[in-house]
Amino acid sequence: MTKTPETPASAQPDPSTPGPDAERQKWQAFAVCVGVAALTILDLSKVNVGLPSIEASLGAGPTALQLIVAGYALAFGLSLVPSGRLGDLKSRRLMFVIGLSAFTVASLLCALAPSIELLVAARILQGVAAGIQMPQVLGLIQQLFQGRERGRAFGFFGAIIGVSTAFGPTLGGLLIAVGGPEDGWRLLFWMNIPLGLVAIVFAVKLLPKATTAPSGHNELDLFGIVLLGLTIFTLMLPFVLTTGQGDDPLRWLFLIGFVAFGSAFVWWEQRYKARGKSPVVHFSLFSLASYRNGTLIATVYFCALPATFLLTTLYLQQGLGLEPVYAGMVTIPFALTSAVAAFYGGRLVDRYGRSLVVLGLVLVAVGFVALLLAAVLTPRDLTPYAMGVGMLIAGTGGGFVISPNQTLTLAEVPVEMGGVAGSMGQVGQRAGTAIGTAAAVSTFYSVIAGAGGAAAADLDVYHEAYRNGFFVVIALIVVALVLGLLDLRARKTGRVASYTTD
Repeated sequence: MTKTPETPASAQPDPSTPGPDAERQKWQAFAVCVGVAALTILDLSKVNVGLPSIEASLGAGPTALQLIVAGYALAFGLSLVPSGRLGDLKSRRLMFVIGLSAFTVASLLCALAPSIELLVAARILQGVAAGIQMPQVLGLIQQLFQGRERGRAFGFFGAIIGVSTAFGPTLGGLLIAVGGPEDGWRLLFWMNIPLGLVAIVFAVKLLPKATTAPSGHNELDLFGIVLLGLTIFTLMLPFVLTTGQGDDPLRWLFLIGFVAFGSAFVWWEQRYKARGKSPVVHFSLFSLASYRNGTLIATVYFCALPATFLLTTLYLQQGLGLEPVYAGMVTIPFALTSAVAAFYGGRLVDRYGRSLVVLGLVLVAVGFVALLLAAVLTPRDLTPYAMGVGMLIAGTGGGFVISPNQTLTLAEVPVEMGGVAGSMGQVGQRAGTAIGTAAAVSTFYSVIAGAGGAAAADLDVYHEAYRNGFFVVIALIVVALVLGLLDLRARKTGRVASYTTD
């Protein structure tokens, strides 16, 4: 009887290393996640270019137009944390499919809306659905990838998000050109429906079923979720209602509610955890310098970025009289350079860390200053091209901000908390979107309202409006840069904290 020789230990397959099939399935699941994230983020930027068309088609006023943009962000922010928590505890795949299905249905309602009131309602529903699915994307990336490979994954993720954010206005302009100035805006929502249906099929087939929730921590703090929702709502609502045209000053009283509900939420969460239960938000996450500082930087950065695109779109269409498709094209350089920079940023972040983010913020600041100077100083015929140069510089910096910062922010977060940690960061970004958009756009419109009827014929009025609104944007980028420098200094001096469950 012949004895079969044993395989040397060195030749044995490593069970901890995924095989080719597992590796392929992991990246296929990742492709589904980033595809849906791109679809979600597109709706934050492509709709901006459709606002003049919606205004003409449905007779929308400034408040309604603000709600279409910032109301989406408000609803997005309200649903993020409870959805992230449910995904962590139960099933990220299930929550992903629920959110994507609701997003597709809401897009259909937006496309068919016969009045501005119904469009705003459907848009808010769409924001809720986006908030359900987005934290699952971040949680799944945390779950699927580890170590250096996670940086690579977030590099791809950042590239896709950068392209989606910056290419949205161009895509929106093309769709309006195809559909016509009266009802072309409806195509902005019709495009989501076939893409959403296809994505649902692939999500069910490819996303992992397993959850990473530890045993014994599967309860849901419903009262804490309500308090957090009221906190977010009362923070964001006064900014959502800020248009710069006859706003009710009493709206700022909602911030009193923000302080009251926020204090009650912190008290309740600490009491809930002291009873041995798992709270909605583990405040110990904020003991991580990487998570805390990265979340702050992203929040302030996203105060500035969506406001930049909206201000630029309004200026090009209303001030220079460009068609939506041409106004949207000005952002293409930002889309292309941010995608390339984000791809390489994901690979370089392990080597350069926070320094890469600081470099990115410096480039964004330089690009935005160039963008402002191009808008107000160049001859009218050359202005869009000169603004494109500013967008190119800013996009290069933006690519070094988004994906490296995301990698650094979540690097030390336990995988089982990936969804809720990512959703808290997204809450900051959506709150930042509402606050930054309100501050910049209300400044823009207040100048035009102060000029009265002269604004329609006087480009100098739009120069002043764009300049004043853009001062807000540049100030926010400077704040983000200061935060990045402070974090870089803390890392160099070793003043960082490790995660603790205490």
